[in-house]
Amino acid sequence: MPETNIRKIIHIDMDAFFASVEQRDNPALRGKPVAVGGSRERGVVAAASYEARKFGVRSAMSSMVAARKCPNLIFVKPRFESYKTASKQIREIFAEYTHLIEPLSLDEAYLDVTENLKGMASATAIAKEIKEKIKERTQLTASAGVSYNKFLAKLASDYKKPDGLFVIKPNQGEKFVEDLEVYRFHGIGKVTAEKMNKMNIFTGLDLRQYDENFLTKHFGKAGKYYYNIARAIDYRPVNTERIRKSVGSENTFWRDLETNVELEAGLKPIIEDVWKYCERTQVYGRTVHLKVKFKDFQIITRSRTTLSPIVDSTFFEKISYDLLEQLYPIPKGVRLLGISLSNLELGDDMVGKQLSLEF
Repeated sequence: MPETNIRKIIHIDMDAFFASVEQRDNPALRGKPVAVGGSRERGVVAAASYEARKFGVRSAMSSMVAARKCPNLIFVKPRFESYKTASKQIREIFAEYTHLIEPLSLDEAYLDVTENLKGMASATAIAKEIKEKIKERTQLTASAGVSYNKFLAKLASDYKKPDGLFVIKPNQGEKFVEDLEVYRFHGIGKVTAEKMNKMNIFTGLDLRQYDENFLTKHFGKAGKYYYNIARAIDYRPVNTERIRKSVGSENTFWRDLETNVELEAGLKPIIEDVWKYCERTQVYGRTVHLKVKFKDFQIITRSRTTLSPIVDSTFFEKISYDLLEQLYPIPKGVRLLGISLSNLELGDDMVGKQLSLEF
């Protein structure tokens, strides 16, 4: 693309965010392997410090597996309000430089600083300043990736972690991608990477050998995206109005639930948790999903879609319980229940729309 149209994108990713907040607030945890999450038999690691990661402990790992990998692992309960407070401080720093901010989660975001509030010509200098301010105001470290599109900026932020700053310039993008293994590409998950490997596609250069029609045939709509990123192309703008594709909550119970009464009691706080998020963010959905994991780890899901976004908590609760009741009688013990909402819309987007009532 012409030089004048090249964007300057920064991807900021906090380093082991939840665990780092815990180590910051509790000096006794510093320098030690820490896992944020439940230590009980069915607990799950939400985040791991870098000291724990050296032993192979990762987020979403079973707490039991994590404890086996790292016998000295220290489990701490999540304190989401503390994480949200730190995230707000970090977002305020971003806003000093640009209005074009796309949060991905509490601990990462894209920033478009092509035109910025400081009038700085160098995106690298902006990233350096942001990292310094985050450290000064929160005592936490961040890694930053700087490039001319979102795909490369995100790859760059992961390249020198922790506390890293890496830049991929316009004349370096294609070379950087061709040497990278496909499992490290943002947007290519484990299953897709394994499928590519079976097709002798191991690196970006391997992926670049195939045209868009071939990739679409084998990978569906994502084929076009893979075709582009193999060439370091990503036209997506930083989206300041981005909302999540779904919102959900789930719970793994300390013992298997066997009766209808136990299941409904177990589901209630999960429903309430999701609805609190909807009310707080004014984001509502049309599709309710129920997830059930049985004691033998079999997982089944059920869903229901309404004609308009669900804005009434009683209606949301009714649909959730209706989905559960479809499974009665429960054939075996249940170890996990989850509820999520998708087809989301912001509350402001629904003003003036006719809402249909279901009976």
